Amino acid sequence: MRIRQATAADLPRLRDIERAAGEPFRTVGMTAIAEDEPPALDVLEEFRRAGRAWVAVTAPEDEPVAYLVAEPVDEALHVEQVSVHPSVARRGVGRALLDHAAAYARDAGLGALTLTTFAEVPWNAPYYRRLGFRVLGEQELGPGLRKIRAYESELGIDRWPRVCMTRPIAP
Repeated sequence: MRIRQATAADLPRLRDIERAAGEPFRTVGMTAIAEDEPPALDVLEEFRRAGRAWVAVTAPEDEPVAYLVAEPVDEALHVEQVSVHPSVARRGVGRALLDHAAAYARDAGLGALTLTTFAEVPWNAPYYRRLGFRVLGEQELGPGLRKIRAYESELGIDRWPRVCMTRPIAP
């Protein structure tokens, strides 16, 4: 696997990856999440143009099999979405993308990665804990994370417990 910046030509494939990565949510009774539409192409393009959309690609085909998009929020780099195609799951691809994002954040002078995720889904919060993330208490949330959580609530995904998590970035 190699990680590189996403190209405009990659963006439709990212939506396919997202759909495939969502399928396992059916196995834990979260069909609505499995059927949720991936980010629109114009949204993905905004991340790409900002230089905060990365793909893990196969070699030598250079075919995206995972992606991560992020944005600065509350002096951290907030992982808006990280998705790995099930065909390459459990091979460290998600970890590599997160480490790549952490390096970007460090170079940008940001002190942490943040994300929001499902608290009880095995490949969500428990997975991120194993990668060094911790759950943020309500009092630790900055205005940007509060806004993200409010939006998630409006979408109705709060019917399953969600948490905000952070992982510090060493200077």
